[in-house]
Amino acid sequence: MMGVVSTPEPVLDDRSRLLGPAEVRALAEGLGIRPTKRLGQNFVHDPNTVRRIVRAAELTADDVVVEVGPGLGSLTLALLPAVAAVHAVEIDPVLAGALPGTVADRAPTLADRLTVTTADAMRVRADQLTGPTPTAIVANLPYNVGVPVLLHLLAELPQIRCGLVMVQSEVAERLAAAPGSKTYGVPSAKLAWFAAARRAGPVPRAVFWPVPNVDSGLLAFTSRPAPTGVARKDVFTLIDAAFAQRRKALRSCLAGWAGSPAAAETALRTAGIDPLARAETLGIEEFAALAAAR
Repeated sequence: MMGVVSTPEPVLDDRSRLLGPAEVRALAEGLGIRPTKRLGQNFVHDPNTVRRIVRAAELTADDVVVEVGPGLGSLTLALLPAVAAVHAVEIDPVLAGALPGTVADRAPTLADRLTVTTADAMRVRADQLTGPTPTAIVANLPYNVGVPVLLHLLAELPQIRCGLVMVQSEVAERLAAAPGSKTYGVPSAKLAWFAAARRAGPVPRAVFWPVPNVDSGLLAFTSRPAPTGVARKDVFTLIDAAFAQRRKALRSCLAGWAGSPAAAETALRTAGIDPLARAETLGIEEFAALAAAR
């Protein structure tokens, strides 16, 4: 009798030799690399941390991962055994040029799963990622541009089903915040257009080189259908206007967006929203309904 065929869980096997502190520093020295604050470079050098990230991402063996800022390859080497392919997007041409060699040296049987694209992740286009279609994002995002990079990738790659990113701890808190909380704001509302997000744990400072002066955290997300009947750019313009004066009632702070306080109140009532409500109380569906009502 034939058994049922199922997709295997990702296995973090020993086909790739992960990078520790000594290997990270040796690779950097060999390339003449000093991490720069301008590019937000803090390299992970702890094998247990990258294993934890891959497990927390809940990937399947069929997933195709986009990794932003792979750097010297610490996370890349942990991802390759667990998924079908990895698209590594690296802005630094020296690091991008060296990554295939590092993978070939430390994980030769997995080297054909890696594609490296030298590009700015805030501007990279889907057609630049040649090969299989990406289904997940797993990355140690540059902290100075983490939010715009994540939102750009989700807009550019609509087939993404899930992801896990490492960002500054307070940014992870804001991105995962729900309507009504003090940390809910523009990043939370815009991410909610694409996905449901949650905190997935802290990351110690000591696992990075150089050690950052901020705390880090993991953010997990799962894609969901976007609101229908209204364009994303119109909803995002509304979100920006609503939070520009977040302490004011929506009737007042949306006067410029709508044309007048009276027009704002009419749109709010049409969308079923109290004109005296504040932006932090609205979820993405309500922002979409309000944008449509205008």
